[in-house]
Amino acid sequence: MLPLAQMAEAVLTTADAREKTALSRRFAAQWQAARAAGETPPVGHAAPPPRPSRPAKPDLLDPRDVPRRRPGSPEGRKALLHAVAHIELNAVDLHWDIIARFTATPMPMGFYDDWVRAADEESKHFNLMADCLEAMGSHYGALAAHANMWRAAEDTADDLMGRLAVVPMVLEARGLDVTPGMIDIFRRAKDDPAAAGAVAALEVIYAEEVHHVAYGSKWFHFLCGRHELDPKDAFHGLVRRYFHGALKPPFNEEKRAEAGLPPDFYWPLAD
Repeated sequence: MLPLAQMAEAVLTTADAREKTALSRRFAAQWQAARAAGETPPVGHAAPPPRPSRPAKPDLLDPRDVPRRRPGSPEGRKALLHAVAHIELNAVDLHWDIIARFTATPMPMGFYDDWVRAADEESKHFNLMADCLEAMGSHYGALAAHANMWRAAEDTADDLMGRLAVVPMVLEARGLDVTPGMIDIFRRAKDDPAAAGAVAALEVIYAEEVHHVAYGSKWFHFLCGRHELDPKDAFHGLVRRYFHGALKPPFNEEKRAEAGLPPDFYWPLAD
């Protein structure tokens, strides 16, 4: 069994999306089996790439140049699922990257357990979305995608607290806000035979993304305690430093609270 950081590097340097997620799930299963057996496998060290390897498609465009489609149309629903698949594939790499990139910071084994589980779930989520696209006669890579998805990782490459603040506690928390609306779009598409499968897949994603936001909040608070920082003030400072733009309401306050994000963390950052 490879040290965990080397597993992470291997996932990050795998380009094909299905191969990346299969490798991610296999490594996660190895780690989780060892931990369930009471072992403490080595975390080790790695040299993660500045950007993960990616397939030749989709074409990556400036967000302003990604074509917009009416969500209620068949093409709009395909575009919506394609965008979610792209987010989930980036999330696979983000969670392995936090493992590989910050090994110089001593963290409890639970930190690694959490992000391995998150990477495993994101791998499942990508495959669910890719399967839904194929059921609709499309595939991941058929449409252009957002080129700025890795920007938060690059901006926080040297700042673990900044990474936790911006990726799980802002970007993934945003998923809790918008996923119910996406589920409703597919529920209303009663003439689309693939819509029910999309609803089921998105409901899985919605339930499990709460964990990932919660992991971010938990380990952010842990590091604030280590450094004797006020978590709310530290969060506001890091988001203002690393996140480009204001947070966008409406917020899913119930799910955010479930994940350990109280309103006084995010409302002061809203426009």
